[in-house]
Amino acid sequence: MNELPLLSALVAVPLIGAVVVASIKRENAGAAKWTALAVSGLVAVLTALVAFGFDYSAGAPWLQFTESYTWIEAWDLSLSWGVDGIALLLVALTAGLTPIAMLAAWRDLDAVKRSVPAFFALILALQAAMLATFLASNVLLFYFFFEAMLVPMYFLIGSYGTGPKKQYAAVKFFLYSLVGGLFMLVAVIGLWVHSGGVFDWQTLVAAEPMEAGSLQNWLFLGFFIAFAIKAPFFPFHTWLPDAGGAAPAAVAALLVGVMDKIGTFAILRYCIPLFPDATQTFAPWVIGMSVIGVLYAAFVAIGQTDLKRLVAYTSIAHFGFIGIGIFAFTQASATGAVLYMFNHGLATGLLFIVVGFLAIRRGSAQIADYGGAAKTLPLLAGIFLFAGLASLSLPGTAPFISEFLVLFGAFSENEPVAVLAALGIILAAAYVLWMYQRTMQGDRNPALDEVPAMKRDLTLREKVLVAPLVIAILGFGFYPQPLIDAVEPAVDNTLLFISGEQAELPAAEGVSNE
Repeated sequence: MNELPLLSALVAVPLIGAVVVASIKRENAGAAKWTALAVSGLVAVLTALVAFGFDYSAGAPWLQFTESYTWIEAWDLSLSWGVDGIALLLVALTAGLTPIAMLAAWRDLDAVKRSVPAFFALILALQAAMLATFLASNVLLFYFFFEAMLVPMYFLIGSYGTGPKKQYAAVKFFLYSLVGGLFMLVAVIGLWVHSGGVFDWQTLVAAEPMEAGSLQNWLFLGFFIAFAIKAPFFPFHTWLPDAGGAAPAAVAALLVGVMDKIGTFAILRYCIPLFPDATQTFAPWVIGMSVIGVLYAAFVAIGQTDLKRLVAYTSIAHFGFIGIGIFAFTQASATGAVLYMFNHGLATGLLFIVVGFLAIRRGSAQIADYGGAAKTLPLLAGIFLFAGLASLSLPGTAPFISEFLVLFGAFSENEPVAVLAALGIILAAAYVLWMYQRTMQGDRNPALDEVPAMKRDLTLREKVLVAPLVIAILGFGFYPQPLIDAVEPAVDNTLLFISGEQAELPAAEGVSNE
């Protein structure tokens, strides 16, 4: 199966699908929806083929299903793809969450005076760009798609978002990410010059380590700033509440559930192997930023009056845990950080989608516009509570093992950091339960009786699209071993660079025209 160009297909299929869907006439909205859903289903099938063909053993090649096609030979520029266990989980998350997001927006667009085919084409283009960043094994190719994904997300927020500040949120998101990308571009050029004209990731990590010093530090910062903005880490986080609050709920689920993970994924893929000494030099600062992010975002979340902004702030706190897990440099914490990326995507994706269900019924995401809604929406209220409890890492849900491993690994290296981060768990319980109490419990808001949609519980479509997320959250909550088996070899290879060793990159059968 490694001889089949599956990774190229994973990128090409949604990209071609985006072109096809965009060409459908505006009045044929139904055809555009079903075509886009079929394309995303094909992406899910291709992802399953990769997952079933992946070698999960400890001695397997770091990158598998490798492909390389020469593009510009003089610049060492090639279309090179490869997948490790970390990328595999995030590819699976992207492939699974995209069709769910499409179904979540299925009816919501009916009232929007914008092109439905264009919306679904942008979703597919976004999916193609996100998959490409996880699969790229050429630094410049990664950078290209890292920046390219800004375009569809900008239009999804600015054209299809809600609220009077959607244009402001779209521009702010675009400018923050673009500026971060410019830092990375300078660092990519510096890396290319220093390496003698090499962009290939496998060649770079197999070469002699870069000498510790100012050059490595500056190159690390160029990459890290771009990734910290994308994640986002405190204090680079201010674009996320605006973008998450203005984006349609289905788009926000992809933004926070998948796109933001590219930043933390890239730290593991690029910063640690390429700049190990600089990574250790700046680790105390990053951990400090992460701890502040956990506590600050949790406190701010408690005071939010908008449901989508509240969920966005909870994600900033969660990324603080991921940062602690990565930069504690233990196997347990790093494995927990990777699982956190995946499980956070499930839980927060579900939470944003359920918030979208409420907002489309009420016509508002303001918490004050609710109160006592569970009396007429018992099933929706139950799913809302489940998503909130998963978000705060309740034992038995998938995020719990992630948070446990992060704190366990961090505690063995830095007890004060683990203790401070654990305070975030208490605050998480406060903002989640208070959010639920203000919207679903207590005296029923009389204004809800004037909104007929607030008496309609989950529809069949809504049940179908939340069911996979609920099953995954519970399934991986009670049995996370498949996820651990997938990521541990890649985590071990990455941490070898911190210990001063270099991981072997055994040759893998793949596709190449070089």
